[in-house]
Amino acid sequence: MTMDLEKLYAARLHAARVRPYLATALFALTVVESRRVPTMAVDRQWRCYVSPGFVDATPVEELAGVWVHEVSHLLRDHHGRGDRVAAARGLTGPGERLRINIAADFEINDDVYGDGLARPADVVVPGMLGLCAGELMEDYLRQFRLGRHTQGMVWLDCGSGADGLDREWDLGPGGAHGLSDQEQDAVRFRVAQGVTGAPGCAPKGWQRWAEDVFHPPQPWRDLLGAAVRSAVTSAGAGDDYTYGRPSRRSAGLPGVVLPSLRRRPPRVAVVIDTSGSVSDAELGSALLEVTAIARAVGGRRDLVTVLSCDAAAGVAYALCRAEGIPLTGGGGTDLRAGFAKALRLSPRPDVVVVLTDGQTPWPQAQPPCRTVVGLFPRPSRYDEDDEGYVPDTPPDWARVVTIG
Repeated sequence: MTMDLEKLYAARLHAARVRPYLATALFALTVVESRRVPTMAVDRQWRCYVSPGFVDATPVEELAGVWVHEVSHLLRDHHGRGDRVAAARGLTGPGERLRINIAADFEINDDVYGDGLARPADVVVPGMLGLCAGELMEDYLRQFRLGRHTQGMVWLDCGSGADGLDREWDLGPGGAHGLSDQEQDAVRFRVAQGVTGAPGCAPKGWQRWAEDVFHPPQPWRDLLGAAVRSAVTSAGAGDDYTYGRPSRRSAGLPGVVLPSLRRRPPRVAVVIDTSGSVSDAELGSALLEVTAIARAVGGRRDLVTVLSCDAAAGVAYALCRAEGIPLTGGGGTDLRAGFAKALRLSPRPDVVVVLTDGQTPWPQAQPPCRTVVGLFPRPSRYDEDDEGYVPDTPPDWARVVTIG
């Protein structure tokens, strides 16, 4: 049986018409005829392997949905994410890769069908296992195992582009007509532009994906550590002379030893928001960050002072062990009191680090030292005493890192 390319390409054109924001990705796929593929499958290099018998037996409207399904795996990097989650959770073997394929299908199928794309009778959706729609592949993987409830899904095989496990039919990185990593990123960026450029046309899953493409999640622990290190290394000026390390200018004056300036080690004050809107888990995370901050100043715990603050500032504690610091509070929030007390410490800190959810007024004037804000994420609006209350954003003079 020869491949009915006219029918296959007509289905792709129909998919591009009803999902115009995916057109760039759909036409970036290279078709490879293969009789070893059950239906249609993709590999990491954006090749689409197609069974001639499947094309012949499937209506054009359903083929269009399969086009969108397969390209969705690639756009959402299911092969890369599958590799990462398998390495992190020790998922080995074809059985676990099948489970990744099923979870990936759960993630995308709610966004594929309807609005011009016919839904096949055998499509898998989270509701088949009693799971909620709208979650990510990694979340679904925690919620089911292979068993009698998944027996009707063992036929799934969307290729290495869906779960990261190479197939015998893959042409591999050296094969013809594959896309490089840079070309794949360019396609994803163009699709994300199409999604954000036509708000309301794409489902929420695609809108969330496009937002991540433009603003990828950052490793916040690294960012917070870098912000603190940057602040402490710039703080602390040379304020005293020492002959322990002669000045380099001594080389220009034979027989004369000039002293060098000694840099005073920077001191850090950590203000932890202990108001009622901060959860116990977030307070625990804050104590972990205190330990990381101590490492950022070279392990000198005597240089780190911790104080809790809700509507009023608590006692300032020198850091011995982070887990031994009492965090008192539970009331309202006014971190201006925490700033004021931190700046009254003697000696005065060179850096103030604030760990908060942001539901607080901020000082009007910039403190006379560097400021780093670790912000626990919250929705854009809050329901405290006033439904219309929107907290002030941290001031421009603070370096802000979102935690979590």
